[in-house]
Amino acid sequence: MKLSIFAATGGIGRQLVEQALSAAHEVTAVVRNPSYDDPRVRVVTADLAQADPVVLESAVDGADAVLSGLGARTKAEAGVAWRGTDSIVRAMQATEVRRVVVVSAAPIGTVPSPARPKPPKHDPGDGVVMRYALNPMVSRVLRDHYADLARMEDVLRDSGLDWTIVRPPGLTDKPQTGVYRTAYGQNLRRGLRISRADVAHYMLGALEQPGTIKQVVGVAY
Repeated sequence: MKLSIFAATGGIGRQLVEQALSAAHEVTAVVRNPSYDDPRVRVVTADLAQADPVVLESAVDGADAVLSGLGARTKAEAGVAWRGTDSIVRAMQATEVRRVVVVSAAPIGTVPSPARPKPPKHDPGDGVVMRYALNPMVSRVLRDHYADLARMEDVLRDSGLDWTIVRPPGLTDKPQTGVYRTAYGQNLRRGLRISRADVAHYMLGALEQPGTIKQVVGVAY
């Protein structure tokens, strides 16, 4: 397949690029850093915060699917996920590319957004400790990041595209195992960790699974 990968220099993005190349896919890597150079891939330099629509359209035109690891790494970057995803969606709509898989985060099902101002109070997959201790604590610390991701999910739901939203819990840099659990529409009970490599593995695998289209998928060990 021909794949366009956004945030290709991030933790999950790098894994997507490496695993896609290993699977003999053709890769376009969309990055902010103009010095990024990988002879195995087509590189498009674009800052999604102020990207030229023509550049983004050239990055996705002809792709079989788009994958995105886009997300804020600092509090100051909060907003990059939904604004960047909105730009990606517009480019896909303009070039008639339909399939997109993106990374969100496990707590987002309970985070308010403009389209979902009153989300469920608890995720059905969360146990007592996650519901009443870990999620509230982490959500306070990462409030701006999570609001950004919740709004990103709104953008995808309203896009008319064939989207899949992947919600992992805490991320690690451990190696790919290919062994993890998934659940549609909810988190995984006692699913506290997963490696970035395995998140990328699932994202690429989802492209071969029509049942994941227009689904939010929890993924964890």
